[in-house]
Amino acid sequence: MERIREIALRLRSGALSADDLLHQCQQRARKLQRLNAFITQTPELAQKQSEEAGERYKKGKPKGKLDGIPIAVKDNFSTKGIETTCASRMLQGYVPPYTATVVQRLLDEGAVLMGKTNMDEFAMGSGTIDSASGPTQNIWGHPLLKVQSHNASVKHQDGSEVSQRSIHTQTKSVEDSDWFISGGSSGGSAVAVASGMCFAALGSDTGGSVRHPASYSGVVGFKPTYGLCSRHGLIPLVNSLDVPGILAKSVDDVATVLGAIAGHDPLDSTTVTNTFEPFELDEEISLDGLHIGIPKEFHFPGLDDCVLQAWSRGVDLFEKAGVKVSEVSVPNVQYSTACYSVMGPVEVASNMARYDGIEYGHRHEHSDSTELLYAATRHEGFNDVVRGRILAGNYFLLKDNYEKYFLQAQRVRRLIANDFQRVFRSGVDVLLTPSSVSDARTYKDFVARDNRKQQEVEDVMFMSANLAGIPAISVPAFLSPQSMPIGLQLIGQGFKEKQLLTVSKWLEQQVSFPWQELQRSLRSMDR
Repeated sequence: MERIREIALRLRSGALSADDLLHQCQQRARKLQRLNAFITQTPELAQKQSEEAGERYKKGKPKGKLDGIPIAVKDNFSTKGIETTCASRMLQGYVPPYTATVVQRLLDEGAVLMGKTNMDEFAMGSGTIDSASGPTQNIWGHPLLKVQSHNASVKHQDGSEVSQRSIHTQTKSVEDSDWFISGGSSGGSAVAVASGMCFAALGSDTGGSVRHPASYSGVVGFKPTYGLCSRHGLIPLVNSLDVPGILAKSVDDVATVLGAIAGHDPLDSTTVTNTFEPFELDEEISLDGLHIGIPKEFHFPGLDDCVLQAWSRGVDLFEKAGVKVSEVSVPNVQYSTACYSVMGPVEVASNMARYDGIEYGHRHEHSDSTELLYAATRHEGFNDVVRGRILAGNYFLLKDNYEKYFLQAQRVRRLIANDFQRVFRSGVDVLLTPSSVSDARTYKDFVARDNRKQQEVEDVMFMSANLAGIPAISVPAFLSPQSMPIGLQLIGQGFKEKQLLTVSKWLEQQVSFPWQELQRSLRSMDR
């Protein structure tokens, strides 16, 4: 699998042109429109940016490591002159007058913007099905490709091969009329990367919204430490938890994109003022002195057997490499979902108050009073999920409930953060957990539960890292009984991104995730 830096070398040498690279991605996007990965595509802008990148390469003066590389951006990042909707009717037609800092930094490196990707409305969801633009469908197991990967194998560095089939417990079939969800809320970005419509994409991670779709879609999903990347221009969901995240096909590509977007931003007072030094990851990685922690509380009830086996396989890889592996305890993690279920709606209620139909966005046409205008506008503009969280948030903010619920949730959040700090102070460097409780579900299975129940199940692996403000990454590892990706999550110490990504790259090298069948199917479709 070709990495971004290798593509950049071909662009620099003239073996590949920026126009050809863009054409490949645009052709793939056209043929896979049914997946609904994009809300808005920007072909004219992308062509202009690609031509400019080509001229810079001809002169031997590329802007940066991303010059000419097609990327995509989740539709909750503001982009000047490009409609930004948050997948909601409330913001249809809204064109921001400025560009989010992290997006601008990518453009300053010469990246080519393919468009804005689909998401759950205002990033509230875990399937990318609650979008005013319709759901996003997973490329894996899709009837368009009929991917069959049951006989793929994993080759370890010791030369041994282990069949991916060994983690299978049963084989399921999927009707052509059904499809698998992409995970959420950054499902559009994950699918765009997985299917080759772009080489990297931005998402937002509030409670796992980058890592969850990454796990379901077989790509790498990375949430940096809170405060490392600017939130300026990221339309807020939960300000104290939102983090711009990265989706890419390899850990190396994540490091490349992180080098472009990380660092202090005077427009965001929550970013750290320390200078961020971009880094590249070594090809030969030594794990000498590394200590991996296995938090027992992540063995949640309902964890699928195939996920449990994949987690065990990951532990075995580290142990066979001579790494110290210890069981650890983070006891308050079990309260993460309850904590988020209070804190999230409270901040949502505050953030959604600005959408009143007066200054911008959707506005109800006929109302007899300002009060009725507000009510009708918000009823039409927000879906049931958003309205439900606004209602819950305002309930928790009532005078009688503020201390009982909201302040108590803040105290629990501190306990969760303290648990992680205690484990890391004990000498543990990185934690290894599953990335999700199961592989991707079919759409009809997913919608059988309501959104709140889905969130409680799907996000349980992820929320604690957001509440603690520490970095975490999902790395594709194995295939499930239905040949769907299963990811493993690694959680690191705050602002130790290089260590976390280095360990993640080592794991990536060991598992050799079987991209081959999917890539062959995509290439045959291109012909």
